Amino acid sequence: MSALQPDDAGWAVPEHRVEAFAPRSTRYAVAIPVIDEGERIIRQLEAMRRPPEVPDVIICDGGSRDGSTEPRRLAALGVRALLTKTGPGRLAAQERMGFAFALREGYGGVIRMDGNAKDDPAGIAALVAALDDGCDFVQGSRFVPGGVAERTPSLRLLAIRAIHAPVISLLAGERFTDTTNAFRGHSRRYLTHPEVQPFRDVFQGYELLAYLSVRASQLGLRTCEVPVARRYPPGRTPTKIRGLRGSLELLDVLRRLARREFHPSTAYFG
Repeated sequence: MSALQPDDAGWAVPEHRVEAFAPRSTRYAVAIPVIDEGERIIRQLEAMRRPPEVPDVIICDGGSRDGSTEPRRLAALGVRALLTKTGPGRLAAQERMGFAFALREGYGGVIRMDGNAKDDPAGIAALVAALDDGCDFVQGSRFVPGGVAERTPSLRLLAIRAIHAPVISLLAGERFTDTTNAFRGHSRRYLTHPEVQPFRDVFQGYELLAYLSVRASQLGLRTCEVPVARRYPPGRTPTKIRGLRGSLELLDVLRRLARREFHPSTAYFG
């Protein structure tokens, strides 16, 4: 089997449509899960067209109805491909869809980025450099030297520093500072590692983000943090994590992660 053709037998990838607007042109891809992000994703894509140049962009749409993922509009903004989920699942299903497409297309790694215009695309260069340097999991952090955190809600900041980052760091066996930040890079080696197996239906919501934060270090793969900027807009915070229910879901993911519920079972390998 070619090194560019992964052994994808048994991959659980949600049903989806693929609209490719251009051939692969870069070593890495930027996968952006979205759903009804409106003008935020448009502003972000416009910013990504300005220097420095960014890798091929893949939009992983969870079923937007606001017109923001209209194919001709995305193509005009330089998007390489639009994947539209038609099967079940939430955020992690969109991520699995994007990762699978990128690996099957032969990319050497995938940078994952939110689509609500909070992440500064300039940070992509640092993620690419870390992947080029051999890191398998690259966490973007607004809290390391050179990083920028603007208008981070106080309760979220407290939750990251007092709960989420300490728990993820403990489970990973390595210190991370910005573990809820979904701006990160993954090497091809990491995503196709036989003891990672990200393409499973157990990942539906926020589980895959947390799992990939800890699994690389557990397996002895190279990890690092690089500075990025994350700027919250004035006024209402754009987020899919809302209220007590969203917070409890994140805590439950940490509980399940600590119990190793997301680790591949021996039976999974056949």
